[in-house]
Amino acid sequence: MPTPSKVALVTGAGSGIGRVVTTALLGDGYRVVLAGRRREPLEQTVAEAGADPEQVLVAPTDVADPDAVVALFDATRERFGRLDMLFNNAGIFVPGKPLDEIPLADWQGSLDVNLTGYFLCTQQAFRLMKGQQPRGGRIINNGSISAHAPRPQSVPYTTTKHAITGLTKCTSLDGRAHDIACGQIDIGNAATEMTEKFAVGVPQADGSSRPEPRMDLAHVASAVLYMANLPLDANVQFMTIMATKMPFVGRG
Repeated sequence: MPTPSKVALVTGAGSGIGRVVTTALLGDGYRVVLAGRRREPLEQTVAEAGADPEQVLVAPTDVADPDAVVALFDATRERFGRLDMLFNNAGIFVPGKPLDEIPLADWQGSLDVNLTGYFLCTQQAFRLMKGQQPRGGRIINNGSISAHAPRPQSVPYTTTKHAITGLTKCTSLDGRAHDIACGQIDIGNAATEMTEKFAVGVPQADGSSRPEPRMDLAHVASAVLYMANLPLDANVQFMTIMATKMPFVGRG
């Protein structure tokens, strides 16, 4: 009997980085659970990937809702019996504002999705991976260049991305006893809808606005796939992948 393919769960799978990573995983033979707030974009990802319906589970989920996250992982277990890789990717970026003008709702919304959502999914993945046979698995967190250096007027987003680095380190440490590996990929200027305006101009630390180069999303997908396919006795703890000429080293 052939060995069953690995199972991955991707949050934010309906667009951007989540869509291309999902497509890459499916192309590599993974069975994939697609999570996101709306069903239609998730189904569009499946259609564009040309996936076999038996290879996927479309699971509309608000990762900031604890009950919804529990239901997501219960459905994963029921459909595929296990989970080998979680890609924590769902996130939001609120409009940039000076620190003293940020509405509390923008701050709280960013924390709920970008940080608490990662924690809730990580917690449920831990519970599933610890109890399955063979046990263990891998968690990959989508960080950002903003986990290292902020953009102007980006307090909510930057704060959550710095916090993700702490979550990654703790997850990696606590996972050792259970064969659960955790790493983080910090992505800079991938060509998504969110970064389209970068080609026209984006605020810089000196108060100016300048265009910034972007990179093809396919490179991000390849990097995540490399991390995902390592054996559990090896781990990429942190990887930075970015447009070569974007302002990061020496930003500002």
